[in-house]
Amino acid sequence: MATEREEPPVLLNLLFRLGLEKFYPNKLTLRSLLEINKSSITDEAAESVQEMPWCFLRKLFIINAECRNCTLLSNNDEENNDLFDLDLYTADDPEEDDKVSPLDLITALFLCADSFLQQQMALKMSMCQFSVPLLLPHANSQSTLMLWALRDIVKEWRSHDLSELRGFDEDNIVSANIPFFSFVRLGSSSLSKSQCLNSVLSSGQQNHNVFIHRDIKGGSVERKIANGLVEVSWYLPCGTENLDIFPEPVAFANLRGDVCVSLTEFNFLYQVSTATFVFLDKIEENEHKILMSLEDVRSKLFLVVNFQDGNACRDMMSVKKTVEEIDLPNSSVKVKDSKVNIAEFSDKLSQVIKKSMANQSNRVIIENMFGKAVELGLNVDEHKNGHQKKAAEEIMRAIGVRDIPAYKKQQLPLQGENWKKLAELEKEECRLKKAGDTRLEEYKCQLQEEKQSIKKMQSQYKLSSAMKSFIACLSTPDKEKRDFFLKWMKLKLDSHSRKKLSVLRNKFKEQCKKKDVKGITELDQALADSSLGIEHYTREMGLIYEVSLQPQKTVNEMSHLPGLAADMLLDGYPLELLDGDSSNISEKWVTDVLMELHKKVGGKSRLLVLTVLGVQSTGKSTLLNTMFGAQFPVSSGRCTRGAFMLFLRVGEEMRCELNCDFIVLIDTEGLKSPVLSQLEDSYEHDNQLATFVIGLSDVTIINIAMENATEMKDVLQIAAHAFLRMKEIGKKPICHFVHQNVSGVSAHMKNITERKHLLDQLNEMTQIAAEMEKQPLICAFTDVLDYDITKNNWNIPGLWHGTPPMAPVNTGYSEAVADFKKSLLETLKSENNFQISEIPDFLEWMRSLWKAVKYENFIFSFRNTLVANAYDNVCKEFRIWEWDFRKGIASWQKTVELEISNIDNESDIQIWKKRVQSIKMKASKQIESQERKMKEKLEDYYKRKDKHVNLIEKYKEEFRNSVKMLAGEIKHSVNNDLDCALEVKKSSKKAQEIEKKHREIIENKVMKLVKSCKYSP
Repeated sequence: MATEREEPPVLLNLLFRLGLEKFYPNKLTLRSLLEINKSSITDEAAESVQEMPWCFLRKLFIINAECRNCTLLSNNDEENNDLFDLDLYTADDPEEDDKVSPLDLITALFLCADSFLQQQMALKMSMCQFSVPLLLPHANSQSTLMLWALRDIVKEWRSHDLSELRGFDEDNIVSANIPFFSFVRLGSSSLSKSQCLNSVLSSGQQNHNVFIHRDIKGGSVERKIANGLVEVSWYLPCGTENLDIFPEPVAFANLRGDVCVSLTEFNFLYQVSTATFVFLDKIEENEHKILMSLEDVRSKLFLVVNFQDGNACRDMMSVKKTVEEIDLPNSSVKVKDSKVNIAEFSDKLSQVIKKSMANQSNRVIIENMFGKAVELGLNVDEHKNGHQKKAAEEIMRAIGVRDIPAYKKQQLPLQGENWKKLAELEKEECRLKKAGDTRLEEYKCQLQEEKQSIKKMQSQYKLSSAMKSFIACLSTPDKEKRDFFLKWMKLKLDSHSRKKLSVLRNKFKEQCKKKDVKGITELDQALADSSLGIEHYTREMGLIYEVSLQPQKTVNEMSHLPGLAADMLLDGYPLELLDGDSSNISEKWVTDVLMELHKKVGGKSRLLVLTVLGVQSTGKSTLLNTMFGAQFPVSSGRCTRGAFMLFLRVGEEMRCELNCDFIVLIDTEGLKSPVLSQLEDSYEHDNQLATFVIGLSDVTIINIAMENATEMKDVLQIAAHAFLRMKEIGKKPICHFVHQNVSGVSAHMKNITERKHLLDQLNEMTQIAAEMEKQPLICAFTDVLDYDITKNNWNIPGLWHGTPPMAPVNTGYSEAVADFKKSLLETLKSENNFQISEIPDFLEWMRSLWKAVKYENFIFSFRNTLVANAYDNVCKEFRIWEWDFRKGIASWQKTVELEISNIDNESDIQIWKKRVQSIKMKASKQIESQERKMKEKLEDYYKRKDKHVNLIEKYKEEFRNSVKMLAGEIKHSVNNDLDCALEVKKSSKKAQEIEKKHREIIENKVMKLVKSCKYSP
């Protein structure tokens, strides 16, 4: 398509009517569609033909299944027409210029879209359960096999042989080895093959128009450029025999137009398919020749004949003649007569398809069609990115059959155990929780020495071969090549991870059933260690940069890395903000990347930060993807680890209204995993993550599924409590609650009581937290987070319309998300007192907030504020008991120390020692007595029914140990003091003896002197 040639007038005319001529060929980019502009918040129907493409894309990107209805304008007025004027029905349609075939619109958009937009369009269409282009026609050259465009489509299914095990398959659809059936039309056929296909795919369920046909809106409009288009769709079983039409996945291809006009496309389909169904009414001479030229017709060809009155006998004779000549068995000819409707006839077709599927050798892999397409002279959309594919495969080849943890240790060494240990040391340096008896200054020096030792080890690592290749490929000045390389890397890594992680996930599920905490911990770590994605390579790149800043000799070699990452951010790739594996931030790396971005946009970097938070597997990433067309990874379980930020440009006309140049989306990992909540540090990890990202945000979306409301309430309590404790917190983020899986026209009114109850609970917890932190001015949750119970609540219906995997996305979901987005942006436009920060201010705030999070050593450890308050209360009591304990022992100790000091100095030292030993035994008994009393007080406290004591039952043993340690400490201290008292007494006796001895010497000398003086003359 890139070669110069004169384009056919029919194509150019259509492109001109649609307003797409300036984007042809392949000039419409994904990046341009992700920009926030006025068209991204409008929901108006197309009022002209030129608005149709943008209306279609806007609806498609929010996965609205109504997007194909954009090809008919809504301003037709038929009220004044004479219903009985025959000319009205026989004349040319005067409104024809206002209509476009949906297939023409889709074909035109794929011809104008670049490779990455084509992928996104195909992915979104597949989510809507629409067919997607397999062969894209072009009027002036051969069709193109859209292999690259389909690469991003990943499907899950459960074949019947896996249903008992409750397992499932997950694969990229172009790599799946499954039956492949083609449906084509030979000559004219009064029976719609697309309707039959839809009925086959929807049998037993609500009928869904997977393939566009003549009886849907716009389906009867004459096609201009879409003849020769081959679409493909898939049937995927859910594992329930009563619901499934086929026991395993099946692909269905549909050739648009007459086979006689698209012979190359037909030959391609016939040769790559498990079987081909040819729809026809009769067989003319030219059509006869085509069928005669086919091979393996007995196993691969089925004729579908529509028996009609009129010339039915002659038509059937033409079919019979051809069937006999090509030796086609009668079982391969299916005739539909007028007595059988499409639903009944489709059941017969389904039975035929099932029989053909029984032959296990007739499986097809779409990516293996590459060779056949080239052989027949078809274009392939992957031809232009072969070098980037090889570069990605070269990196993947280094992995081979090795375990991912071993590969990461060798090729991505900087993010290993040392990096995690460094993160722990930095937090401990702030919190000093494990100092024990060591003096604080000495303990800080130890931590500093450990940090320096690790940094020294990190600086000695040499650049691995994988990272050399990765950085070299990213460093290309050709943006398109870099994008293709990154996409190939993502595709290859995702495919590799799906195969490797499935075994670990199954083991993880088994351990969860057993509730084996140790096993869960080990497998969760194994899953993290065995995960490998683009983020691990970019994380390593950031750590390489940070390490390179230590020995100055390598600074110039790696100084360009922040610029590369900044380019990636501008091109729509996410940047890892918080490393979820180590719960740490590469501060220098993030700072330098964002400052590079700040320079690249000429200092115009006003940011509006939007974060979504929610419990694991409640559709957070899906919500962001639907709202903004983002591409955050989505799947069941914790697929996102840590937090990632994505920059969306704001269009020129919206910058003044929104007062920002970029909207920054922060996607976080799921909080409060029901499985991982059993682990020791899960509260701390989730609470500090939530506090950090809420603190960074201007707008926080709290995503709640009704069954997870309690867990999310816990997180919000801790976040609000943490904000009260952090002196640096000055922002007041806007808070929106999105309630997922809530439908019904009365849902908003019916749930208002529940919402008010939730707010009352949050207010109560905030008051408790404010009381604990001695901040009497804080009286409500809304004093900490900006929340309006009437305006900031949104009910979103369930994502799927039916039973997955064949369910399309619920149109109600798409519409509700679009309304939420529109309202959110409109609110931000009208918000006058909104504080928008530029990148330098954002970074300063980020560093300040992260420092505050690192220094917080109390509140993050608890599930919610009630638990924290209950723990705080028992700590207060414990301090009183401890004071009484120490006071009683100190008073007794003072008495016995006086007793020791008054012992007769003339007595033997051994007697003193025995006396002190006796006192020590009494001290031990005294301490044991006090210890018992303190433990009794603890037991009595835990028997109380007030102060939410039941919430801190898990800490009871911790307090028992504290009593034991306190007794041990006091005993050690008393014994030391008694030994010191004895030493003082011994020293006193020794001093007295020395004094006595010297006195005697002096006396003798004085006597001698007196005598000598007495007798001297």
